[in-house]
Amino acid sequence: MYRSDSPYLIDWYVVSLRWVILIGTIVSLAFAGDIRSPGNLLLVVIGIWNISMTWLAAQSRRLKYHREINVGIDLLIAALFFLIEGSLLSPADWMIVLPLFSAGLYFNLLGGLIAAGLMILVESAGYFINGANIILIAIGAVVTLALGGMFGYISQQAYNQLQVERKKQLVVRERQQKVETDRLRAIYNMSSALTSTLSYKRVLDSALDLSVNALHVEEVDPNQDTVKTDTGLSSAILLFKENQLIVGSARRFTQTDMRITFPAKQGILAHIIEEGEPLVTESLAKDPELNRVIGLSSCNSVYCLPMRSGYNVYGVMIFGHPTRGYFNRERCDVLAIVGRQAVIAIQNARLYQDLADEKERMVEVQEEARKKLARDLHDGPTQSVAAMAMRVSLARRMIERDPKAAADELEKIEDLARRTTKEIRHMLFTLRPLVLESQGLVAALQANADKMQETYSQEVLIQVDEKLATMIEMGKSGVIFYIVEEAINNARKHAKAAQIWVRLNPLPNQPEIAFLEISDNGVGFDVAEINKSYDKRGSLGMVNLRERTELVNGVLNIKSVIGKGTKIQVFIPLSEDAADLLNNARDTQQNQTTA
Repeated sequence: MYRSDSPYLIDWYVVSLRWVILIGTIVSLAFAGDIRSPGNLLLVVIGIWNISMTWLAAQSRRLKYHREINVGIDLLIAALFFLIEGSLLSPADWMIVLPLFSAGLYFNLLGGLIAAGLMILVESAGYFINGANIILIAIGAVVTLALGGMFGYISQQAYNQLQVERKKQLVVRERQQKVETDRLRAIYNMSSALTSTLSYKRVLDSALDLSVNALHVEEVDPNQDTVKTDTGLSSAILLFKENQLIVGSARRFTQTDMRITFPAKQGILAHIIEEGEPLVTESLAKDPELNRVIGLSSCNSVYCLPMRSGYNVYGVMIFGHPTRGYFNRERCDVLAIVGRQAVIAIQNARLYQDLADEKERMVEVQEEARKKLARDLHDGPTQSVAAMAMRVSLARRMIERDPKAAADELEKIEDLARRTTKEIRHMLFTLRPLVLESQGLVAALQANADKMQETYSQEVLIQVDEKLATMIEMGKSGVIFYIVEEAINNARKHAKAAQIWVRLNPLPNQPEIAFLEISDNGVGFDVAEINKSYDKRGSLGMVNLRERTELVNGVLNIKSVIGKGTKIQVFIPLSEDAADLLNNARDTQQNQTTA
């Protein structure tokens, strides 16, 4: 027994017609008054047989030699029934049609003619047995042959038409599969192309070109051997720059369009950025921002989707087409895949650029550290050593003339040598504080305060939450130490502060954020004026503080009032969630400042 995943339609036709013939025979016998005839037991047999065939058809199953067995049973029962009950124009004529139907449906014209020939032999035998004349035999033979030929011909034509339709469906299915294969290949090529480059410009251009490739086969016509390639797609990628959207790359945009900036404060752009969901529209004429784009003026269907990852929105992708309703669900899904891949590629490109910038900045920091060391050596120990050399020469000449004055001079030289030694040791300590590695952040900060008191007589007060200090990893501890060291040095040199306070505690209600504050009671300064020179690297102390704060993903806040001292506040995240929280707060603050 065989089983198929799809139903055998021809079996359903056969069992259905068999039921029709069986019911027609019963009704004819009832009208003729022969319903109780013993020969009618064959109707019960054919009924039971058709029930079993109906069950097999419902289960999409077939017997071995299923068609031959069905036609054979129908021929046998029809022959027996006709020989027992048959005569011309009797109810038995219904049963003659039974094998003609099944043979015609199963074996087409040839099967119908063969079944008709066999039934003509049965009819002839029955007519001779019942004493019928030759004319009745001839009429019965012609009618049976005509019915067999007609059923076979109709079945043959239906079969041929079905084959033609099936071939058409196969052609359409093959072309649709080719479309899907091409689309999947285009998406694969898109992913490979987008991830193979770390250039912003190439990522944007590739994303737009591959969007067209992913949609290039859209309609399949079974009557044609070619597929239609779509060339009417307009597209663009808008990226954020200083809280405005600019055209990063576009297709079918004019030169004027490429120079347009979009505030993204109203209309479609504002909506998709705020909601974070794509949008399909059929008109841009009323949009206050996109209606200026000449390249989209002829588009009757526009699809916009945000390029976002988590809380970060990089920009917007726009696709337009002249055909109304062009962006159906399938096309939108394909373009959404393009958008997601483009975001990943842009993130990779941005990370690469950040690494390149970080490498350059580290080189600058190292260069600045060397310059600072050279400057400090020149301003401090070098001058002191030169002074000592001059005084030693003076003391040597004074020994012969005034030994007492020479002794006093030597004492001053000794004192200067000790102070110079302390300065050098302090410089070495700040270059590499070994106590930070051996005893931790608290000890390093206290040691730095002690050396500031010892070397420069600068009072520094340290207040650190020791439990919090143990939670900070070594890399961040080093950065925090250098932030404190830079802030203290700036206060000592420029603020003329009598006291400097260093506080490190958990932020209230946010234990995963460390709050570092370095404050003094010095002369203060104008923060806005100093910030103006930041981009020009005018204030190296401020630059160092900002760059070192960025190393720990922190947020720097500087408050100062002339005559009332300075407060340097640094918020340092101790976990990824805390870093996201600080980044979002910083972005919000920047947006409010810009607005």
